[in-house]
Amino acid sequence: MDELQELTAASASQDENQEELPTANLPLASLSLSLFSPFPKPCSVVPSPSHVKFNVPSQVSSLSLSLFPPPAKSSSKLSAPSNISNSLLLSPSPFLRRRPTDPSAAAAARRCTIVWFRADLRLHDNEPLSAANADSLSILPVFLFDPRDFGRSPSGFDRTGPYRARFLIDSVAELRQGLRRRGSDLVVRIGRPEVVLPELARAAGADAVYSHREVSHDEARAEERVAAAMEAEGVEVKYFWGSTLYHIDDLPFKLEHMPTNYGGFREKVKVLTVRKTIETPEEVKGVPSRGNIEPGDIPSLQDLGLNPAPTMSQDGKPIMSASLVGGETEALERLKKFAIECRTETSRGNMENSRNSIFGANFSCKISPWLAMGCLSPRLMFEELKKTANRTVSAASSAKSGGLNSPDSGMNWLMFELLWRDFFRFITKKYSSAKKGAAAPATACTGALV
Repeated sequence: MDELQELTAASASQDENQEELPTANLPLASLSLSLFSPFPKPCSVVPSPSHVKFNVPSQVSSLSLSLFPPPAKSSSKLSAPSNISNSLLLSPSPFLRRRPTDPSAAAAARRCTIVWFRADLRLHDNEPLSAANADSLSILPVFLFDPRDFGRSPSGFDRTGPYRARFLIDSVAELRQGLRRRGSDLVVRIGRPEVVLPELARAAGADAVYSHREVSHDEARAEERVAAAMEAEGVEVKYFWGSTLYHIDDLPFKLEHMPTNYGGFREKVKVLTVRKTIETPEEVKGVPSRGNIEPGDIPSLQDLGLNPAPTMSQDGKPIMSASLVGGETEALERLKKFAIECRTETSRGNMENSRNSIFGANFSCKISPWLAMGCLSPRLMFEELKKTANRTVSAASSAKSGGLNSPDSGMNWLMFELLWRDFFRFITKKYSSAKKGAAAPATACTGALV
């Protein structure tokens, strides 16, 4: 009898321990589920509302829920399904969606992009600015006066003379005004890009730098140094091309195989089409609030180590370079006046004189400084003057087709000058890489645009 009592007590104790096991040894997760019935209150099939609360062991990896009440054994009433869709529980929450895997869509989530202005001091036809404006929540436009671009060269000449420096300062000031009118600003500093840009990226929390590529050896080296510095910061650097009439990606040859004479170059690119210009953005994303970055002052000539240049020559005549005003606004005004001159000269049918007065040497004086500083896009210039050439066709329709006095002679001379400019920039880029050896001489002649 005693043995029977001990076995009964042991069995009861074991059953009691088994009942306590889920709550005593397993941590519990609480799940609360509220079901709101679609039926009116008189319906007794699904209570409205009903609140169910139960405990689930946290080790359980999945839980199957049924929103349909079990059929009543003794009831003949039909039970309707819940109006809560199963797909709502199975699909991910819209607030927890992952970033799209498409690169262009992922780029649209950039916090901040630095737009590093160089020799592209304009808002029209500016791909880095346009791309950053579309990709980023905020933009930090930056222009840097690199000290290495000023002072004396080893040969004893000024790296940047006072006239060019004055023109540059005007262009930077005009760019800042244009950005401010569109809701942004321009940060200006004196310093080396590979030092200043990482500092600004850290302060602003930027995750990318967009900029135009340039062609000279020193500029290519600066791009490499900036890319290396930004890689150390985990910031992407993306370079664009926008300084020539034809895009470098459209060339029918690899750059290393480019002809070293103008005639060969012109023959190969004559089948190319000039890309459309990029419109000026009506609004530009604002600068980031993080970091409290000050715009900074635009330096003077004295800040750059230069003295003001004289405006009059020794014989008392005004110096033309001293009267040139830099900036995009002035460039567009010059282009407008230049188009009127082209239309006037070609309508007279005297292309020999117009070649001397509008194209040729005078052409460089009237347009080249703004092209060189990037205040004017060569593609925009091509588009505007092409419109002018088309409007003058009827005025000179009696001229021989394709000859010097043909109605499109003005456009031909414009293409001649712009192609020379492209040739020199592409040939410079070909031999500007630090990995290249000594540059092979390019066959050139006078009269080309700088």
